Amino acid sequence: MNTNTLDLQVNGFAGVDFNRDDLTAESLRHACVAAREAGADRIFATVITDSVEAMARRLSRLAVLRETDEAVSGVIAGLHVEGPFLNPAPGYIGAHPVEHARLADLESARRLIDAGQGLVRLVTLAPECDPGLMVTRWLAGRGIVVSAGHCDTPLDTLKAAADAGLSMFTHVGNGCPQLMHRHDNIIQRALSLADRLWLCFVVDGTHVPPVALGNYWRAAGLDRVIAVTDAISAAGLGPGRFTLGNQVLEIGEDLIAWGPGRAHFAGSTATMRRVQETAAAMGLTPEEIVRITSVNPRRAMGMR
Repeated sequence: MNTNTLDLQVNGFAGVDFNRDDLTAESLRHACVAAREAGADRIFATVITDSVEAMARRLSRLAVLRETDEAVSGVIAGLHVEGPFLNPAPGYIGAHPVEHARLADLESARRLIDAGQGLVRLVTLAPECDPGLMVTRWLAGRGIVVSAGHCDTPLDTLKAAADAGLSMFTHVGNGCPQLMHRHDNIIQRALSLADRLWLCFVVDGTHVPPVALGNYWRAAGLDRVIAVTDAISAAGLGPGRFTLGNQVLEIGEDLIAWGPGRAHFAGSTATMRRVQETAAAMGLTPEEIVRITSVNPRRAMGMR
């Protein structure tokens, strides 16, 4: 059902990890061609938490390689920076290396944005890790979409962040501990601001069980929902050993990307086609599936 889909969170695909320093032109082309064949018309290549130097290096590499290959530029619509300004607490940090989580500062933010050579269109950060919401304001003022994620932001701070330009929430229901307060938790706070924030969900049937996913979508309304894969290098392939940055992941027969100790997910092996199939199995109509995989992400990013 590929209908002009846009996947805002792709860390890698078909054996290729976008968070590696050994990324080549040939491997990036392979990943982009494979992602499109698997249902993603356009993607946002995602660089996750590491040292600012390493992240900047990888963003620059992606930008340079994209400009030299039409097959790549036709698929990669922009870059998504997920980190390093994330909550380091267990559960909230998820698969991101906690040693590189840090408070947001303008100098680091500028370095990352500049490295992307105009292609960074989306940044995920924890609002409570952005003192005075200075980086949120700075990014939003430059037309970059700011998304909350890997956070435990108090509701008043989340509202203030929305006032400062925050307009999205990354993978709602994930990037948080398995055990939280049953009512006052970051999922409920995100849902409460569905009229102000685009809410992204990993729709692979695993990250959020379909029964919970359906409840969240009814609470938010499908006009505010965006489906993503959160794909890693194992996406589109079978079991084996794959990487996510400096981490080595063992993908089993269940095709679930677990982090160490199975305490959290480390991205997904899903394709956009699998996302659409999961949504269809949940009872969404073709029009509704197009809405959450194409119309809404394009609106959120100001794309046609």
